[in-house]
Amino acid sequence: MTAAAQLVSALRERGWTLGVAESLTGGAVASEIVTVPGASAALWGAVVAYATPVKHTLLGVDADLLAAHGPVHPEVAVQMADGVRRAVAVDGRPADVGIATTGIAGPESPDGQPVGTVHIGVATPFGARSRVFVFEGSRDEIRAQARDAAIELALEAVRE
Repeated sequence: MTAAAQLVSALRERGWTLGVAESLTGGAVASEIVTVPGASAALWGAVVAYATPVKHTLLGVDADLLAAHGPVHPEVAVQMADGVRRAVAVDGRPADVGIATTGIAGPESPDGQPVGTVHIGVATPFGARSRVFVFEGSRDEIRAQARDAAIELALEAVRE
């Protein structure tokens, strides 16, 4: 069973719903999740917030945080994950879980951080956290590794 299938199963077992906020992965996390039959029972929606200002306007990431540190930061990932829960709310109820990806897929780094630096945020009813990764490879390989890590981190959080 794929990690995406395990995530959908774990969400369904808990009766939880999911929202996904993506930057460098450009929709790949949500796309992987919707390959799973029955994903619609858990996935409420996804936002590709590729431009930095959209992280603030649509997901509620603190503008001062973005101005001070840029979009590739652990707290940005946490705020994106929390913000997408509200962004995909149904009837005023936010999604139970939010996943977020932000990072630098390359080929160059706009802010001096190493290419491959990725922050993944996960928010659940029990709290939010982020984890930093430094992936290696081509732009496509970095994005694929970020997609897989986001699903794995979400699965870990849902199983707790």
